[in-house]
Amino acid sequence: MDIAALVRVNAGEVELWLRSLPLARSSCAKIRNLMSVVFNHGIRHEICDRNPIQLVRQSAKRKTVPVILTVNEVQRLIAVLGIRERTLVLLAFGTGLRMSELFGLKWHDIDFQGNEISVTRSIVFQVVGPCKTEASQKPVPLDARLAEALKVWRHQTKYGEVDDWVFASPAARGERPYWGQCLMRSIIRPAAAKIGITQRIGWHTFRHTYSSLLRANRTDIKVTQELLRHASSRVTLDTYTQAVTLQKRKAQSKVIRLLRASSEAAG
Repeated sequence: MDIAALVRVNAGEVELWLRSLPLARSSCAKIRNLMSVVFNHGIRHEICDRNPIQLVRQSAKRKTVPVILTVNEVQRLIAVLGIRERTLVLLAFGTGLRMSELFGLKWHDIDFQGNEISVTRSIVFQVVGPCKTEASQKPVPLDARLAEALKVWRHQTKYGEVDDWVFASPAARGERPYWGQCLMRSIIRPAAAKIGITQRIGWHTFRHTYSSLLRANRTDIKVTQELLRHASSRVTLDTYTQAVTLQKRKAQSKVIRLLRASSEAAG
């Protein structure tokens, strides 16, 4: 270890470096906190005598407000998409799955009998890895409409065996799933623009929308936390009891049924 290099670390330079990273503010804040832990460890072992990271300012707040779609916008978007993207958007909207989890699904993760989805892996840049957190691995309830959409897609795709990716790419001969960002950029965003959605949407937009609608339906905060599979250390959440599966199913179904209600009102 270069002790002289540690002594030369400057808080202002670290701030500039963190701002140059193409990462979310929360990610930069985690890097800053980790660096601070390292310096504190060095002080304890008398490797260095100061922690310059304590003076580094790095907010974890979002740079922009997340885009939230209305139920009507989701309904209209689904109506103009092909079966592949329609299934993806409906599943993302109705479960809150992250993009990495959505494209990491295999057919044996879908329990049509028990009406559950097992989230056991994630895929980022075609590299398969574990889920984001232990809480992320909790099963997700599968609403009847979502199950039906998945069954229709399974009948349509060439890759419907139990060990196949749910959204397997024919270009990769089914060995890898589609690139989520490619589908969003080339198909879903242009379709959204055509129907008048001017905001720049992404896969996380559907997760934010799902969360917003759960809150709008006055879903119990503990049920919302478990449906989104958030790991939270907040005392207020820790005081809630474990939400039962029936509660989670009802909360999810209320969000899914909003699509039908919006469609009938438009007709």
